[in-house]
Amino acid sequence: MTEHKSQDRHGGAQQAGFAPQEQEPPGLTSAMLPRPDHGEESYVGSGKLTGMRALITGGDSGIGRAVAIAYAREGADVAISYLDAEEPDATETLSWVEKAGRRGVGIPGDLTDADTCRSVVDKAAAQLGGLDILVNNAGFHFSRDDAGTIGNLQQELVERVVRTNLLAPLWLSQAALTYLGEGSCIINTSSIQAYAPSGKLLDYAATKAAVNNLTVNLAEGLGARGIRVNAVAPGPIWTPLQPATRDAEDVAKFGSDAPLGRAGQPAEVAPAFVFLASPRDASYVSGSILGVTGGKATL
Repeated sequence: MTEHKSQDRHGGAQQAGFAPQEQEPPGLTSAMLPRPDHGEESYVGSGKLTGMRALITGGDSGIGRAVAIAYAREGADVAISYLDAEEPDATETLSWVEKAGRRGVGIPGDLTDADTCRSVVDKAAAQLGGLDILVNNAGFHFSRDDAGTIGNLQQELVERVVRTNLLAPLWLSQAALTYLGEGSCIINTSSIQAYAPSGKLLDYAATKAAVNNLTVNLAEGLGARGIRVNAVAPGPIWTPLQPATRDAEDVAKFGSDAPLGRAGQPAEVAPAFVFLASPRDASYVSGSILGVTGGKATL
């Protein structure tokens, strides 16, 4: 296909299309072409999260890595959770956290298990000395060979989608309440799919709509405790989840239908998570879903 490129503030050419490529789930950053931009060379902090302690699920790569880098450069210590197979990505993410002069903690575990969710939170709080921010970012979908359409749904994959995208944030948030207090926050990762669902991502889109509902409900329930709850709804973002769960032909045109004409980079999503975590900038923001969609409407 013809590759369209444009310049952006994250450096160099941004692609509207990608080379056809596939990986096996969960996917690794090192095998992606091109490698995503997580803000390694571009994000500059200003002390918005100084002294805070954050747990980011799915923090090894993609949006999670970009958020981990941004949080560390804003002055936060960061724990990330990830699957065992993602250890190489996790190691690289933690190196960026440590280069920012902050403490980085890696906690492997499969969040489809409720007990693991609780254990991850407890370990993060123990190693960080407490917890101020929970980012429920880990997510999963599978659309290869139209696996996400109603006629092709597979019970094992659907259960993984639901347990990762909806049940895990529930159990993680519940466990985090032991540690979160006045001025703390929970930030969920929603999706443009909650508003404009794709026929090939039926189960995934349903869980993201549920995440929106969960966000608003938690915000109402936890407001009296001074805990803010919000979500970020990204559009098409170039992460390992894409080549790991889509057909190569779909990857080649990934993001081209966005009004801005391209997929976004993880570094372009991270500032939304920084804003929502900041007790200074977002002190009166709760129950909101912030879209970072390349122009796709979140209505």
